[in-house]
Amino acid sequence: MKRPVFVLGSPRSGTTLLYHMLLSAGGFAVYRSEAKVFDLIAPRCGNLNIMRNKQKMLDIWFQTRMFSVSGVDEKQFRSSILAACHNAGDFLRIFMEQIALSQGVDRWAECTPEHLVYIPWIKREIPDALFIHIIRDGRDVALSLQKQGWVKPFPWDRDKKLIVAGAYWEWMVGKGRQLGRSLGVDYAEVRYEDLLSGPRLVLEKLGKFIGHDLDYTRIQEVAIGSVSEPNTSFKDEYEEGGFQPVGRWRNSFSDSDLAAFESLIGPFLKELQYPLVAPRNEKRNILALKKMRTLYRFYWDSKVFLKLHTPLGRVFMRSAPSEL
Repeated sequence: MKRPVFVLGSPRSGTTLLYHMLLSAGGFAVYRSEAKVFDLIAPRCGNLNIMRNKQKMLDIWFQTRMFSVSGVDEKQFRSSILAACHNAGDFLRIFMEQIALSQGVDRWAECTPEHLVYIPWIKREIPDALFIHIIRDGRDVALSLQKQGWVKPFPWDRDKKLIVAGAYWEWMVGKGRQLGRSLGVDYAEVRYEDLLSGPRLVLEKLGKFIGHDLDYTRIQEVAIGSVSEPNTSFKDEYEEGGFQPVGRWRNSFSDSDLAAFESLIGPFLKELQYPLVAPRNEKRNILALKKMRTLYRFYWDSKVFLKLHTPLGRVFMRSAPSEL
């Protein structure tokens, strides 16, 4: 198999679009699902060198949509996992390679956005992996996250859903950049806005990075999934012919929300070269927002730490079966 590719980013940043472009280019196993192995499945099962944990992971896996849409033979997969799987990386690699072999191709890619914060774990267990991090304006991302109810605020912050979504985007993208850049040449970043405005140039650069022909003409002709129909939270906008995924926030934020959002997230937006448009908020509001962000960042960091380093991660993940 050629080197696997992980398409990562904050949810609602264009990960699905870029992933489907890779699949449409040909040569990759076509698997239209997030695998969620590292962020959801493996933390519930513990050390996969232990046979009962492998059995548990298989029992969970065979009940998920991630398996049901794959076309993988259950008996063959179970046999391979029991014989040769020692960790989460082995599990995902064996699964994706069986899909690739069944389709007659020699490469696979995976797209679970939340895997962004597990880059070191993935790289440790799949050493030849390449990582593409797609980044989108946090204001547009926050709107989409809010619309889908993706980021759950604490009960006392229900009137700040947009700000909490922005804080989540900042935390996830910042963490992903830090972890990804430690990999050197095996990590690349791409902007969602550039992918839409100049797809040929972006795909040419990405093709060189992953060593694959990403011909845009072919991609448009094959047009798997969101290449032909956007994976958008704003279906009504698309159906009415007014689809505008870039800069949607300009007509969607209230003045007060935009001022608060940019006061809190503005420095990171500027770091990523997204221009700010609102005046800074009052100092007392900024301090309150920063305290709120600190609490959420501690909460999100703690969730990742528990999953990675403690048995409590398994207890914590019992609350997540609805995502399967």
